[in-house]
Amino acid sequence: MIPQTILFDLDDTLVHCNKYFNLVIDQFADVMLTWFAGRGLTDKAIKEKQLELDLAGVHVHGFVPERFPQSFIETYRFFTGQFGRPASREEEQFLYKLGNSAYEFRAEPFPDMDDTLRTLQGAGHRLFLYTGGDEAIQRKKVRETGLQRYFDDRIFITHHKNADFMRSLVERHGFDTSSTWMIGNSVTTDVVPALAAGLNCIHIPAHNDWHFNVGEVNVRPQGAFLTLGSLREVPPAIREHARAHS
Repeated sequence: MIPQTILFDLDDTLVHCNKYFNLVIDQFADVMLTWFAGRGLTDKAIKEKQLELDLAGVHVHGFVPERFPQSFIETYRFFTGQFGRPASREEEQFLYKLGNSAYEFRAEPFPDMDDTLRTLQGAGHRLFLYTGGDEAIQRKKVRETGLQRYFDDRIFITHHKNADFMRSLVERHGFDTSSTWMIGNSVTTDVVPALAAGLNCIHIPAHNDWHFNVGEVNVRPQGAFLTLGSLREVPPAIREHARAHS
């Protein structure tokens, strides 16, 4: 079997991420409902506006850490304007700190993370980590979960995780597309860019995923395109595909 090059996404593929953001968003909504009590503001309206503004920030700025807490402030300002409630600098500072708390949780590995990576590494495959976000925040997750023992210096971090950046990786490192895989939960930043670059791809949908990650696969696969339910299914899937095409 030809050793494969395997690129793994980090957040909500190898380590938990979205659930911490959802926890902080719940806290944000509770604070807003307290501040705007009696004005008819609802939990649903708060979360829909925050999501709208957060997504708009990602499309413009990419995965910079400031966009999430800034979406709290922008949501707050929207509703202060709508309801005629005076804005407060102290309240905005509180919200920015609350938003930043989403980055302070200790990284928690997905079930079977270590077993999956150890199995693939032991089979002779070359593992890379490809993640979107802030360099310091993502490196912290790598340290806390011990992922450097699988990826060493083969870690790519970018604010704009898209098809252009994926193609640049393939070209820069001379990846053979027929034996290179992208594995991740996001249709937007993992699946579509990988298929556009001609790679094999494994999609592992995340439970209750962030809206940004959910979308349509509008690229025709040139190689394998599999949807699996968990990390533990990855090694046998790659092994069977490689055997069938050896």
